[in-house]
Amino acid sequence: MKFSELIIPTLREAPADAEVASHVLLVRGGFIRRLASGSYNWLPLGLRVLKNIERIVREELERAGAQEILMPVVQPAELWRESGRWDVMGPELLRLTDRHDREYCVSPTQEEVVTDLFRRVITSYRQLPCNLYHIQTKFRDEIRPRFGLMRAREFIMKDGYSFHLDEESFEETYAAMHACYSAILARIGLHYRAVDADPGSIGDGESHEFHVLAESGEDEIAYSAESDYAANVEKAEAVALPSDGSVEPIQKTHTPGAKTIETVARFLDLDTTRCVKTLIVHDDSEESGLLALVLRGDHQLNEAKAGRIRGVRRPLEFASQADIETALGVGVGSIGPVGLSLPIVVDSTAAAMPSFVCGANVDDYHYVGANWHRDVTGEVRVADIRNVLAGDPAPDGTGPLSFLRGIEVGHIFKLGTKYSEAMSVTVQDASGRDVVPIMGCYGFGVSRMVAAIVEQCHDEDGVVWPDAVAPFDVHIVALNNTKSTDVQTVAERLHDGLQAAGLAVLFDDRDERPGVKFADADLIGIPNRITVGDRGLKEGIVEYRRRSESDVQKLSPDAVVGTCEDAVGDGLVPSRVRRPS
Repeated sequence: MKFSELIIPTLREAPADAEVASHVLLVRGGFIRRLASGSYNWLPLGLRVLKNIERIVREELERAGAQEILMPVVQPAELWRESGRWDVMGPELLRLTDRHDREYCVSPTQEEVVTDLFRRVITSYRQLPCNLYHIQTKFRDEIRPRFGLMRAREFIMKDGYSFHLDEESFEETYAAMHACYSAILARIGLHYRAVDADPGSIGDGESHEFHVLAESGEDEIAYSAESDYAANVEKAEAVALPSDGSVEPIQKTHTPGAKTIETVARFLDLDTTRCVKTLIVHDDSEESGLLALVLRGDHQLNEAKAGRIRGVRRPLEFASQADIETALGVGVGSIGPVGLSLPIVVDSTAAAMPSFVCGANVDDYHYVGANWHRDVTGEVRVADIRNVLAGDPAPDGTGPLSFLRGIEVGHIFKLGTKYSEAMSVTVQDASGRDVVPIMGCYGFGVSRMVAAIVEQCHDEDGVVWPDAVAPFDVHIVALNNTKSTDVQTVAERLHDGLQAAGLAVLFDDRDERPGVKFADADLIGIPNRITVGDRGLKEGIVEYRRRSESDVQKLSPDAVVGTCEDAVGDGLVPSRVRRPS
């Protein structure tokens, strides 16, 4: 395909709103163009990458036994009300009404629709297990779309769902999908990590995320270098840390103006690790009561963990200053567990402290030497509600935790019967007994994957596409071809020969300076480059270079097709080697 016949609007300067490499390079390379906040047009080069990713995803899913379907983008509100999620999803769910005032939403995910489809078409246990998926546009009304495709409002996602009569069948499919996602990322050639994760508002059990490792990743991953343990920080288990010291007598101390852990510790000349902080959140009762969360002073609340605590409102909602003053008669900064008339959930590390400093529930006063068993009465539960820190012991008993950054591109969930039970779905088993099917959910961000690949695969000059997903296999750069008949003739012959061999070829036939063509070639990042110029042809050679390498090879024109075939075919499956141009 000729460069002059494609829309490839390359740019020399980065767009003003771009913050990460993928956003910069995908716009500069002419792969995408912004339509509105968080919404992008896909240009020919970008769409070719997208379709290559989709093909790999489909091939691996078919190998895993999944069946492709296609569900609507616009979904009726009554299905979401039936599952109980219409009011839970919040403002990210884009709601609309039709001309008959019927309520709908624009799909952010498909649990309700696929469950409804299942109950309409599955009639026998003999049809189970059933593993369905589709690849479709989604919309989530992000409050702050950013980072280009990495956090867009409109995106393309593969989402899949499985249905099972028993746990054994489900576990087999869950393991198969874990292996499937690993195979997709390995085929593309990426460094990735599968980690334990929080299921959020979608799931109701165990889940795993698949992260492409990159410094620009929004997610932080805690891992042990001495084992396979890895988890998103939202899920990473914080082991209770031992505490030094002994039980001390309690003293009520005047601490004027000290409202934060730092100012209290400074006033009392103590380390923040000697203090606890008390956070007040709403409970899930109809009366909108309050509940206290207590952590060691230097630790941060993990809101995902806290949101999973029984009795805490979901999503987690902190009490306002007015709510606290009305309920407790004290301002924020002077609250503590001693004498507190609220249920208390204390982090396991804070619970291990024999003596601690805390608010006295009187403005400008704190207790020094408070003790859980002696001084705190009422309902107290111990739970893991803090973020892990570098150096914490791993929960599997191996060495200290370290951190990586990753871009989440896949997430698999154990849904249990959350949706099938809410939507009254049953299937008769072999004995005629009605069984509520167990469900699994398997999401993969196809358009986000494009950005994740670029974040991991680029250099200072542009994108370095992996062979498996590159928009073209070979880029022919013809120098001064509009002035040299020899260059034009050889370049066209190579173009035709490579295409006949089944390779996808981009032929830069433009009337541009060599510097412009080389800069665009580096920016676009096609894996194999053939440079045809008068100087080389006088010696009977053309130049071949891998985009990922600096070395240049001199080849006779007759050796080009074989060399490129070998390069493109190395490690790739046949369906990717022979593809339409």
